[in-house]
Amino acid sequence: MTEKSTSILESEIFHRFSDETLLRKSLTHRSNIIASAKGLGNNQRLEFLGDRVLGLIIAHALLELYPQDEEGALARRFATLVSRPVLCDIAAHIKLGDYLELPDGSDLTGLRQLDSTLEDACEALIGALYLDGGLEAARRFVMHYWRPLLENVPDAPKDAKTALQEWAQAQGYPLPAYTLISRDGPAHAPVFAIEVRVGEAWQAEATGTSKKAAEQLAAATLMEQIRARKT
Repeated sequence: MTEKSTSILESEIFHRFSDETLLRKSLTHRSNIIASAKGLGNNQRLEFLGDRVLGLIIAHALLELYPQDEEGALARRFATLVSRPVLCDIAAHIKLGDYLELPDGSDLTGLRQLDSTLEDACEALIGALYLDGGLEAARRFVMHYWRPLLENVPDAPKDAKTALQEWAQAQGYPLPAYTLISRDGPAHAPVFAIEVRVGEAWQAEATGTSKKAAEQLAAATLMEQIRARKT
């Protein structure tokens, strides 16, 4: 990464790094073996940190912007704002992919523009900002690029379990009850069968690779039954 490109990127993120190696590390993909051999490392640890820093900043902003929202609504807005599509859009806006330090030939494979690559780099950049300039440096970057989204983010669609629970409460039914029917398959690839019941009238089953996934699918199946009976 050249001095010129470093300067351009720093102007986009409103911070000039005291420790330039933090910025370089945030832009170094784990596949860059040469950089790791030189002791620079990669951006995986910074990504871990940046994910948490972003979450804190967004959660705080949501509390201030939506004082009437209950926890569920805040959680759905939060999930949208820290999602991969949003992180990739921000990364694309600042042309973050152009600065990534990747192995030779990566441009031919498309690694530079992969959503997972951009998401990881954006989170790592936030982590680097936090370490170099504190929470305020990270917050300045996040609030500049996320504010339009924060002010307009919809109350994201409910997941199937939440939707089913709210429907049951509205109808005066007891809360949905989930029961593990069976667990099959090898230890490395289990298949869970879950039954969900709402009172005596409503029941559905589904399978998934985890109990959580199977519960969501069972709830979604039951919601489809409910909608079909209404039509």
